[in-house]
Amino acid sequence: PIRRPGLADFNSMSTSKPRVCVIGAGPSGMAMLRAFQSAEKKLDQGEVMPEIVCFEKQKDWGGLWNYTWRTGLDENGEKVHGSMYRYLWSNGPKECLEFADYTFEEHFGKAIPSYPPRPVLFDYIKGRVEKAGIKKWVKFNCPVKRCDYDAKTEKFTVVAFNHTTKKSITEVFDYVCVCVGHFSTPNVPYFPGFESFKGRVLHAHDFRDAVEFKGKTVVIVGASYSAEDIGSQCYKYGAKKIICSYRTAPMDYHWPKEFITVPLLTKVEGTKAYFKDGSCHEVDAVVLCTGYQHSFPFITDDELRLETDNRLWPLGLYKGLVWEKNPKMFYIGMQDQWYTFNMFDAQAWLARDFILGRKKTPELKEMQADSQKMRDAELKADTSKKQIIYQGNYVKDLISMTDYPSFDIDKVNETFFKWKHDKHDSIMGYRDVSYPSIMTGTPSPKHHTAWIKALDDSLACYLGAPEDPKHKNSL
Repeated sequence: PIRRPGLADFNSMSTSKPRVCVIGAGPSGMAMLRAFQSAEKKLDQGEVMPEIVCFEKQKDWGGLWNYTWRTGLDENGEKVHGSMYRYLWSNGPKECLEFADYTFEEHFGKAIPSYPPRPVLFDYIKGRVEKAGIKKWVKFNCPVKRCDYDAKTEKFTVVAFNHTTKKSITEVFDYVCVCVGHFSTPNVPYFPGFESFKGRVLHAHDFRDAVEFKGKTVVIVGASYSAEDIGSQCYKYGAKKIICSYRTAPMDYHWPKEFITVPLLTKVEGTKAYFKDGSCHEVDAVVLCTGYQHSFPFITDDELRLETDNRLWPLGLYKGLVWEKNPKMFYIGMQDQWYTFNMFDAQAWLARDFILGRKKTPELKEMQADSQKMRDAELKADTSKKQIIYQGNYVKDLISMTDYPSFDIDKVNETFFKWKHDKHDSIMGYRDVSYPSIMTGTPSPKHHTAWIKALDDSLACYLGAPEDPKHKNSL
């Protein structure tokens, strides 16, 4: 059986500090680093600040929000992590993801509209960790290749490769926090005829620029967030026709006339796409918005590796973050998400407190029973409203157990409800609505340009004056 130590186990070891490995410096990893930094100056008597090492495969932090034009493999021959595309704007109100300890107003010096483009959100999430001064803990350009646990020594061995120095790194740790996200390994179905299709086939992971499809007919396979947003992007940047192909149920929006909704794609032949209802269309491209897999190729041990589909409550994680088979290992941000940045924070603060010994994990059976209770409740959350409330209650529970700043979860839920209504009312106009900040109460202003006409997503344009009409002509 695996002993469940806290930091107090190390207090008698004056020669060394406990070592914590954080794998990934995207939003989840950044939350983990910020959690430790926030405790550094207010440790309780007998607590020791661990040594923190974070391995990040990219050259900068931010995870998916760190845009790259690359697809397939990066400059080092590593699998490209990013799934972001140019001109991506937040598809949910920023008020629902705002950090409780670092507001948008603090970062930008003023209130900003509710739906920022990617560069604005990237600037915001970087601003908090840069202010915290925790970049010193991150080893960039260092993908993790292997993570093993030795039950005899109760230590993890983590192997990474430093692409800057071209050398392998092997280090030993007492705790590991897996913060690599789960929107970077695409789920790619096959449809007959793909190998000889005359047009372009790609997964949403490799979608980078809607301008590529200007004047073209595009099939969007899928009916979730990627499908609705990539379809909207293609329309916004001039696609001739968008064919939305669903497997289970269509997207329930009032689409412009350029959209057609059909059942699932069955095959392609030449330049024609065929669908389950017998319809056929001449098409130029097929974009597979078919989701992602939880993938941890650096973890080969079944006793360490999380295996789950994308859902609100993956089994095997006590409180949604402690690996039950080995409570010295943590997974942050592995749930399907209504809540994002502030949920990652709440998870990270609790993981930190387990590591610091402020909280103790119960025995395995008790942890599993708690997780099963949460799974049973998840199965009853059969509408989007119930799911939002379910995850909101989860975040409430996490925050109640740590010193993470509390905020009004019920108001966040209400904002989500309004957002869902706004999207149903106008899928192309919902981003023009603004909400007050839950953290400060300040109303967010409306953006100077309607989203459908806002073609410049730069930080300068978003925060400044309306864009130059010449920009549209340059696309």
